[in-house]
Amino acid sequence: MTAPLIEGYVIVSADGMLAGADHVMPDQLKFEGDKQFFTSALDRADLIVHGRHSYEDQPNSPQRNRIIVTRTINAVAPDPSNPKATLWNPAGAPFEAACDQSGVRSGTIAIIGGPVIFAMFLDRYDTFWLSQAPRVHLPGGEACFPGVPRKTPQEILTAHGLRAGEAQILDRTHGVTVTPWRRAA
Repeated sequence: MTAPLIEGYVIVSADGMLAGADHVMPDQLKFEGDKQFFTSALDRADLIVHGRHSYEDQPNSPQRNRIIVTRTINAVAPDPSNPKATLWNPAGAPFEAACDQSGVRSGTIAIIGGPVIFAMFLDRYDTFWLSQAPRVHLPGGEACFPGVPRKTPQEILTAHGLRAGEAQILDRTHGVTVTPWRRAA
């Protein structure tokens, strides 16, 4: 059996924030090109991993297998409210146990946040897709990784063995790009 590919997805402001101070992604950080990129990636993923407050809220969302990271359970359990979801407490079980419970042991796993969830996988990402909105500033917002803004998201990814690939333009008008950060060989 092939080990799954682990990919992260986030869009951040110029100051590395994924949400405002209220922990909600503001409309000014939402761009159609990034939405299309994100939706397409999740449609290809075999499993989505996120915290209780991170949810992609798309028409296909209920069809996607997912692991929801939570401290409300001891280890791993089916989500009683969603037959496609597994609840996982990292303090009580390894990630592989949650994958086993979800029935997904290969393919692509998409990590979609929040910050603590992104950080849990920093040493495991095969690719981290960092979308940036350079004209948006969210002072006092919620950082994409612990340690931002003291360090940039790029510095944190580099420190964990990831290297930037070629950026793609997602929204020329607003300068929004996505850069694949891949594990160095």
